[in-house]
Amino acid sequence: MNTKKVVLYVRVSTDKQSVENQIDQLTSVAHRNGWEIVNTYSDAGISGAFGRDKRPAFDELLKGANRKEFDGIMVWSIDRIGRSLQDLISFLNDVQSKDIDLYIDQQGLDSSTPTGRLMFSLVGSFAEYERTLIKERVRAGMERAKKTGTKSGRAIGRPSNVNEGTKAAVIELHKSGMSMNKICKTLSIGNGTLYKLLRAA
Repeated sequence: MNTKKVVLYVRVSTDKQSVENQIDQLTSVAHRNGWEIVNTYSDAGISGAFGRDKRPAFDELLKGANRKEFDGIMVWSIDRIGRSLQDLISFLNDVQSKDIDLYIDQQGLDSSTPTGRLMFSLVGSFAEYERTLIKERVRAGMERAKKTGTKSGRAIGRPSNVNEGTKAAVIELHKSGMSMNKICKTLSIGNGTLYKLLRAA
């Protein structure tokens, strides 16, 4: 029987923090399960709010997963992956499509076990629920803007088309916990526009 090959992904948000505790804990679990650690991907001093383009180790991890260089990924906690449920589901879908297991220590989740698969399935259901809520909030914001008589007939889009509907959508998405980058991508607005709208709110 081949030994399961796993990699570690560790991350801390500031330079004053250390990834060593995460590595020690995950290494201990791997040894206990007889898994072979073949690589460690570390993003030190990088916020989880950033996408893979600003998290070099995370980007390399996903590239390695696409090349099926390992059988499993070990992470200390869900928030090491990203700051939202959407981030977790996107990551989970990426690795599971390559038949790679995901182990998350602090939450006790292991997609290689029946219980773990069930839990991840429930997480997917919650993510779908969250997406539905966000859509409803955006729609409600647009309706409120229309009722005030402001120029909300134009579609949400580029900064030149920013209107009361866009402002309402920004506020609702921000309240829901969506990252700044995702709000910008969802509404097709720039970072500067986003911060101006939040300051104005």
